[in-house]
Amino acid sequence: MNESSSVAQLAATLRNELNRYPEGEKLPSSRALVTQYQVSPVTVSRAIATLAAEGLVTSRPGAGVFKATARRATGVLGDVSWQEVALSADPPHTTVDAGPRGMDAAGVLATLTTPPPEVIDLNGGYLHAALQPERALAAALARAGRRPGTWSRPPVEGLTELREWFARDISGPGGSLNASDVLITAGGQSALTTALRALAAPGSAVLVESPTYPGMLAVARAAGLRPVPVPVDADGVRTDLLAEAFEATRARAFVCQPLFHNPTGTVLSPQRRAEVLGIARAAGAFLIEDDFARRLVHADSPPLPLPLAADDPDGVVVHVRSLTKAASPSLRIGALSARGPALERLRAIQVVDSFFVPRPLQETALELVGSPAWAGHLRALAGALRERRTTLLTALNSALPALLPRRTPLGGYHLWLRLPDGTDEHAVAATALRHGVAVTPGTPYFTAEPPAPHLRLSYVSTPGPAQLKEGIQRLGEALPGA
Repeated sequence: MNESSSVAQLAATLRNELNRYPEGEKLPSSRALVTQYQVSPVTVSRAIATLAAEGLVTSRPGAGVFKATARRATGVLGDVSWQEVALSADPPHTTVDAGPRGMDAAGVLATLTTPPPEVIDLNGGYLHAALQPERALAAALARAGRRPGTWSRPPVEGLTELREWFARDISGPGGSLNASDVLITAGGQSALTTALRALAAPGSAVLVESPTYPGMLAVARAAGLRPVPVPVDADGVRTDLLAEAFEATRARAFVCQPLFHNPTGTVLSPQRRAEVLGIARAAGAFLIEDDFARRLVHADSPPLPLPLAADDPDGVVVHVRSLTKAASPSLRIGALSARGPALERLRAIQVVDSFFVPRPLQETALELVGSPAWAGHLRALAGALRERRTTLLTALNSALPALLPRRTPLGGYHLWLRLPDGTDEHAVAATALRHGVAVTPGTPYFTAEPPAPHLRLSYVSTPGPAQLKEGIQRLGEALPGA
C-alpha cells in the first residue's frame, strides 16, 4: 500500500474515532497511534495534519493534539440577488460584443472531480498515483530544497536552466530555440490562458479544432473571445476549411493539437503540417500549438514528428509544453515558446496575472528532468499506457464491439467513442455512473451542437488494468443495446 492511501485510511479512521471524543479532549500520542494502527510516524503526522486542515483537531506544541471546538453557525445568508445585475451589466458606451460574461466550467470540472471510491474513474485527465514517479518527485523536491536560493524570487521569465531545458526539449538538441525564446508558466492551462489573452483581442474570433479540449474553450470564452470551430478528421484539422475560416472571420489565432489530439487522438498528417503553417502565415495569424501529449507516447508508437514550432523560423507558432500530464497534477510547470514582439506580450500578460512561477516548483522540475529517473519514468509510462490502452480496447471488443474506434491511438490517455445516432450521451453517462463507472459525454468538446453523440474514456485515472476491465463491464451494463 502506498503512503498516500495509508494516510487517507488512517485519517478516515481517526475522523470516525473523533465522534466519541468530547470537544477539547486530547487524542492519543503519536507513538501510541503508531503502535495501535501499525503505521509509520510519517503516516500518523500526515493524517493528523489532514484532520487539522479540516478543522477537526488542533495541535498544541509540547501538549499534544486535541479535538477542536465545533464551528457554530454564524447566521443566515443575506440578500445576494443584487449580484445577478452586477455580474451581467455591461459598462456604458460598450462597442464590442464579447458575448455572455457567464463562465461554463463544466467540461473542466468533469476531469478534475474525483468520484467516490466505489466508482471506477474513466473520466479523469491526470495520472493515477500508481503511474506517477512519486519517488523521483520526492527526491527532486528534497534536492531542490537544499539548493542555495531556492526560496528567493526567480526571474519573471523563469529559471534560465529550466528555460534552456524546455528549448532543447521543444526543438531538439540542434534546434534553433534557446532560453530567450521560452517563458515558464504554471502548467499548460496557464500557458493557454496567457497565449489567448495576449494574442487575440476581446470580442474577436479565435479558430479552434472541432471537437477540442473543453478547458481551452473555457479559457477563450473567459477572455471574451468567440471560438469558431474547424472540423477534424482522421488526418487532423481540415485545412480546406481552416483557410475558409480564416477568410470568413479574419481571426488572428488558431489553437491546434497536432499530436494525439484531445479528444480524437489523431495526429496531424505530414502534408497537413505544412499546409496549416502556410495557411496561418498567409492569414497573418498565430498558430497556438498545444503539445500536451508528447510525453504520453505509447511504447508501440513510431518515432514522433517534431513540433510545428521546430519548423517555424518566423514566429508564427506559439508553442505550449507542460510537465504536468506526464508527472503529477501538482507539478504545475509548463512553458510558452515564441519569437518576436509576441514573446514580450506574453511575458507582460503573465507578469500582470501572477508575477512569476514559484521558484521551489521550478527547482523541483529542474531536478526531476535532469535526473536519470526521469528517462526511466517516461519509458515505464510508455509501456503502462500501451498496456492500459490495449486492456481497454480488448474489453470494449468483448462487451461493446460496436463502439470500438476505427484507429488505435498510439499516444495520449483516452479513447473517443462514437455512439449510435439518437443516443442521449448525457443519459448514458448518468446511467453509467449509477452502475459505478464515470465517463465523459462528448458535448463539452464542441463549440456548438455536436454532429453526433460521443463518449470519452480515460485510462490513466484508475489504479490498474483490472479496474479498466471492470469499468467496461459496468459500462456495458449501462448500454445493453449498444
